[in-house]
Amino acid sequence: MRRNMKFADVIVDIATEKVDRTFTYRVPEEFEGCIGVGSRVRVPFGFREKEGYVLSLKEDPEYDPGKIKEIIAPLEPYPVLLPSLIEAAREIREQTKCPLCEALRLMIPPQMRAGKVKIKTEKCFQLSFPVEEMETWLEKVKRSPRKKLILTALGDGAPHPVSEIRPLAGNWREAVQALENCGAIRSFEREVLRRPVAYGQAPAVQDPPLTPEQQEAVDEMVPALAGRRTDKVFLLHGVTGSGKTEVFIRLVRECVSSGKQALILVPEIVLTPQMISWFSSRFGDDMAVLHSRLTPGERFDEWRRIRSGQARIVIGARSAVFAPAGKLGLVIVDEEHESTYISDHYPQYDARAVARSRILREGGILVLASATPSIYSYAMARRGDYVLVEMPSRVFGRPLPEILLADMREELRRGNRGIFSKILEEELTKCVRDGNQAMLFINRRGYAPFISCRKCGEAIKCGRCDVSMTYHATDRKLHCHYCGSVREMPETCPSCSSPYIKAVGIGTQKVEEEVRRRFPGIGVLRMDVDTTSGRNAHAEILSRFRSGEAQILIGTQMIAKGLDFPSVTLVGAVLADMSLNLPDYRSPERTYQLIVQVAGRAGRGNEKGRVVIQTYKPEHYAIAQAVRQDYRAFFNEEFRRRKQDLYPPFTQMDRILVEGKEASRVFERAQRHRDEILKYLKGREEEKLVLFVRTDAAPIQRIQDRWRAHTVLKMVDSPKCAPLIAFIAQMLREEADADAADGMTAAFEINPLSLA
Repeated sequence: MRRNMKFADVIVDIATEKVDRTFTYRVPEEFEGCIGVGSRVRVPFGFREKEGYVLSLKEDPEYDPGKIKEIIAPLEPYPVLLPSLIEAAREIREQTKCPLCEALRLMIPPQMRAGKVKIKTEKCFQLSFPVEEMETWLEKVKRSPRKKLILTALGDGAPHPVSEIRPLAGNWREAVQALENCGAIRSFEREVLRRPVAYGQAPAVQDPPLTPEQQEAVDEMVPALAGRRTDKVFLLHGVTGSGKTEVFIRLVRECVSSGKQALILVPEIVLTPQMISWFSSRFGDDMAVLHSRLTPGERFDEWRRIRSGQARIVIGARSAVFAPAGKLGLVIVDEEHESTYISDHYPQYDARAVARSRILREGGILVLASATPSIYSYAMARRGDYVLVEMPSRVFGRPLPEILLADMREELRRGNRGIFSKILEEELTKCVRDGNQAMLFINRRGYAPFISCRKCGEAIKCGRCDVSMTYHATDRKLHCHYCGSVREMPETCPSCSSPYIKAVGIGTQKVEEEVRRRFPGIGVLRMDVDTTSGRNAHAEILSRFRSGEAQILIGTQMIAKGLDFPSVTLVGAVLADMSLNLPDYRSPERTYQLIVQVAGRAGRGNEKGRVVIQTYKPEHYAIAQAVRQDYRAFFNEEFRRRKQDLYPPFTQMDRILVEGKEASRVFERAQRHRDEILKYLKGREEEKLVLFVRTDAAPIQRIQDRWRAHTVLKMVDSPKCAPLIAFIAQMLREEADADAADGMTAAFEINPLSLA
């Protein structure tokens, strides 16, 4: 046995509590140069071979070296996981109590596992002789027109793919083979990078002069980016249209010029084409894009371009926070207030928290940017944990749009039972007549949210979920937006057989129908989940609207933030206060943010913008402050309310969500969680910090035929609660394998996005 053997601690890629620990393997001598911390390897495990991740290397194992199995082979010639990403995975494991391998899976393209995606190659041909000898070789093949054509095509001496040679001659294979046999050309396989086709390079443009506010913002952050200041996190609060993107570009330029990589996160995939276009016009092809709509091959190749350092700028949605940028110097989180930065899949993570963790560990700075910062971020800035940078004015002295309120209660009293208030209809008519563009926002897709019987009052519900089905006019069917079930529209009520059933409420399809009825012949586009299911559908819709093909764009929150259309002079929020009715302490914050963000789409060109907000609650402080676009006033009111009612950030609200096929067992398990927590707390210091522990059926009791119940905890946000969190994690770990065998799951969620 050789001296100075190396051993690796490997986490095996099996998502179960029983093997959620490292196993020691010997590193074969022939692989010592390409196996390091972060490498993916194939190892013997029991009677099978499994994939795993190397977490550490050592020379002195805890076991008899002679009994330690050997790594079969590395899966790549380089480590795929950066040390910072391994640490991020460990943090996610601690927060979500998932097996470590599940957190590590977030760090690589999904199809890399089990070899589901491969490096793409293409066959190429190249001259085997110096270009100067071309005339001699053409003379040799003068009797074969096909050979002459092929040699001429290869005459520059560069490699040419088979796709260029194939059209030159009918029987090109025979001619190529003959040229290879006589030593005139050679063939070989060349790697081909699959690039996202929707993101072509934009025409180059020069950096415009910065406004004084933009320059002040850049000057505030560049010293920290260059390491001349110790500040790490900045909150860039700039009104809509203040030119935050130009500040991003200057910071990225500073970052890459120092040899580091930059990461820009956007909250929605729909915003990536616009951001790519802006950055491509300044930086050319020096960037990569990462999001879930890429093909497996595109995602794999973009990931490798980042890992190799070939792409110094990364733009993407939430999951791009795990980009393998080895020299990360800057992370920008655009529209940082958006809840879409929080993963809705297990294991859950907050991309903003991961970004902050990476920056604190790797150096550089984090810039959180928004016109409507989250209450948490603004509170952190006021406390001094973040550096607040403000841009209170729009570029070029453009005014903020004028916001008009339409009280829909008054509209009803006047006999208007339509979708549009009188003022919105008038503004739309004027906008269309003047040849400008308008955007209509309603955060509900489909035609009508539910179908109700006017005799018995029952709403038609999904057979697999505890939710009403939505009527879609496009196929005249009922859809469940939770499980995807589709059923025919009934002619009579399923409960009482009454024929008096009616579609109730408003969705994007109904708004589109009404717009087309009122403005025949006008181009109208709709943007929601139903119209953007195709790979590049969102980019195509926005491109058509930007080109002027349509005058009116109707959409959900996809169109509410970040988009820049200079010709849009009117924005209408059809039901602006819909989110106020949600049973969530964050409802006022989300309502304010949505209204201000969607209003910010108007008046970004030379003409002043106007916004019509239709509401049934014009007196609510979230609506009133949004109309005034006074973020500080809204923050002060919301912060006071949360402090008074003990909501985050003054407290922490967590829950254990149990799901399973049998309602009684699910509720029994949730009650047991509550009992175990109360038993643990009795007599402990944490008991005084826990405000309540409550078990109940989840508001949506069933999704996809799985029953749901949760135990909700509200506690003071204090490090002293850490032992309680650790106890809950251990309790769930001990149950995990038994739950899996029973078809049950229990997920621990800290400050969850929703309690539904």
